[in-house]
Amino acid sequence: MKSPNFRIKASLFLNYFVFAILLNSVGIVILKAQKIYGVDEVQASVLELFKDMPIAVVSFLVASFLPRIGYKKSMLAGLAIVTLASIGMYFGNSFLAAKLLFLCVGISFALIKVSVYSTIGIVTHNQNEHNSLMSSIEGFFMVGITFAYFLFPFFNTEGDPDAWVNVYLLLSGLSAASFIFLLTSEFDESTEIPKRSITADFAEMIGLMTQLLVVIFLISAFLFVMIEQGIMTWLPSFNNRVLDISENLAIIMTSILFISSAVGRLLVGQLVRKISWFYILLFCVACILLILLFVLPEAVSSKITGVESLLDIPFYGYAFPLVGLFLAPIYPLINSVILSALPKHLHSPMAGLIIVFSALGGTIGSRLIGYLFMNVGAENAFSYVVFPVLALLACLFFLFRLTNRQIDDRAV
Repeated sequence: MKSPNFRIKASLFLNYFVFAILLNSVGIVILKAQKIYGVDEVQASVLELFKDMPIAVVSFLVASFLPRIGYKKSMLAGLAIVTLASIGMYFGNSFLAAKLLFLCVGISFALIKVSVYSTIGIVTHNQNEHNSLMSSIEGFFMVGITFAYFLFPFFNTEGDPDAWVNVYLLLSGLSAASFIFLLTSEFDESTEIPKRSITADFAEMIGLMTQLLVVIFLISAFLFVMIEQGIMTWLPSFNNRVLDISENLAIIMTSILFISSAVGRLLVGQLVRKISWFYILLFCVACILLILLFVLPEAVSSKITGVESLLDIPFYGYAFPLVGLFLAPIYPLINSVILSALPKHLHSPMAGLIIVFSALGGTIGSRLIGYLFMNVGAENAFSYVVFPVLALLACLFFLFRLTNRQIDDRAV
């Protein structure tokens, strides 16, 4: 028997799938921008800024009063915007059109993500359910990203520099289909409408930033997304320039990162029912450091020649993207930890803060790696990721101690 919230839960998965493709195609478009639109690495990386800054600004402005608008209406608005933006990219086919596309995607995703995170709190009844649904939705997000890295090469035709933009006709259709599915889904969110003024709600969101637990969490979220987005955005360029493989293979091979990320999130969504989130994340961070310190140098130093298919790529070429298996579970777990620690009426403003700091981290991570690609070389850029990983490790220790202290205080 289906749960009463089955259709709205399915809609959350579908919405995240659509935006996974659009958001994380930025690495592919950055590679295309350098080759087709004639921009350099730093200029191309501005697409990340156009994507992430609207996410940060819109999330900050609307999160506190989004419950008044309605989560369903907000998600519908986001889907409508990206449907039109995808059509605009198809007809525009320029670096300016790409900037406008990611601007619209950023605005829309702010509406979608705040709504999805808040809705999870409505349709779940305890922390285990919350952890599981959060990890599953974020895991499906990685499935969408993986799909993107097969979808774009399918439309990429050598000798025809304009063929790849045909993918945006398909994406506009997918967004429109998601809009219709959500529109026909019943969802009762009337109990979530706040009874206080917007000013009081906004002040409460700002007040969250005065809590030490929230501050440490936001730093953790910022560091995580800086690490993840830097690697995700520039891995296609790394594969193309350092491993010296063709553009299509470089994009397809990047899908290994997202497949491993999806597996990591879905697997941890089950493991967290039996093992403390803290010990899972300690293991994950330790594995990330081992990959950066030992596997990455081997991948860089391996001399790859005559690559015509994925089978021609040596082991170390595949091994580095497996970092996603250990990197991806961090974000949904720390998000679930902080949201579960707060009353449900604070989930929307907290989701807004999560998205703001995540967007800032994503922008800085992508720009920083782009700068390193240009100034220290593509073969050395990723090695600098070790430093924010160590900082994240320190934050996780503080987060664990603070959440334990809060549990002890509640028990008294």
